[in-house]
Amino acid sequence: MNQAGQIIPFTTSGSLVDYVDRKVIVVLRDGKKLIGILRSFDQFANLMLQYTIERIYVDDMYGDIDRGVYIIRGENVVLLGELDLDKEYEMERGLRRVPAEHLYPLSKQRLDDKRKSLREKTKKLNTVGFSVDFGHDDLY
Repeated sequence: MNQAGQIIPFTTSGSLVDYVDRKVIVVLRDGKKLIGILRSFDQFANLMLQYTIERIYVDDMYGDIDRGVYIIRGENVVLLGELDLDKEYEMERGLRRVPAEHLYPLSKQRLDDKRKSLREKTKKLNTVGFSVDFGHDDLY
């Protein structure tokens, strides 16, 4: 509570307490999407997921890779949210499940194409006086 007696919502890692022991999706700075049960976190928003899978999406296909227990450094998290299990299954019906080994080359090609496009845009912007400043590994 603040001095006026109003409740202030958590805006720190303490707000993660509601997600403990629930199935969550975590999107990382490098674009990886991890799905697992959030078991623990600390004051730096470092996360520990159990029964983790890495899900790869390419066009109308997806593939899963079992990762088991996964520890994530908090600064690498872009997004964390609870999964609605009913909607997860509805969403998967519109996609085709494919072995992840088949999706790796496609996923890598898409990422390379995106980086090439970004480099070309940056060059064009630089020619007209704009400076584009971003991290090389931040895709968001």
